[in-house]
Formats: sequence, C-alpha cells, structure tokens
Amino acid sequence: MDSGVDWDAEHRRTLLDGRVVLERTADSLARSQRVAAETEQLGTEVVTELGEQRETLLRAKRRLSQTDQELDKTQKILRTMSRKVLTNKFVLIVIIILELGILAATVYLRFFSKK
Repeated sequence: MDSGVDWDAEHRRTLLDGRVVLERTADSLARSQRVAAETEQLGTEVVTELGEQRETLLRAKRRLSQTDQELDKTQKILRTMSRKVLTNKFVLIVIIILELGILAATVYLRFFSKK
C-alpha cells in the first residue's frame, strides 16, 4: 500500500504543479492580451495622428501650389510692366530727340538763316 500512497501523492503533486504552471500561463496570457490591447490602442492613436498630419501636409501642398500659381502670374505681370517701362523710355527718348531737333532747327532758322 505504500506504493499506492506514494503514487497518489505523486499524482496530486503533479496535478498541483500542472495547476501552478497553468495559472502562470494564464497570467502570462492575460499580460500579453493587455500589452496587445495597449499596443492596438497606441497604433490606433498613431494612425489617427498620421491621418491628421497627412491632411495638414495636403493643405500645405495646396497652398504652396496656389502660391506658385500666383508667383507665375506676378512674374508675367512684372515682365509686362518691364516691357512697358522700356517702351515708355524709348518713346520718351525719341520725343526728347525730336524736341532737340525742332529746337535746333528753330534756333538755326531764327538766328543763322539769311533773310
């Protein structure tokens, strides 16, 4: 009967050891599930923040594109104004030369021409 008692005690100890291992495994699994849930929540927050940053970048890109278009228009206007300024200078120079010519002709005709 000693061997029967030893076998029952050994069986009981094995079951208790198995139960302890099972409880530790359950605890470890519960911790893993908490970590997984926290990681999922963190991932969701990161994805949300990245979405907001994407929207911010898209708005900045649109504003930059609009600014670029406005700069193109401004450059065209400045080129047009520059051409008009050069044309006005040329016309002004021609008028001054014509006035000097008329003045010279008037002085010549008035003072140096023989009547």
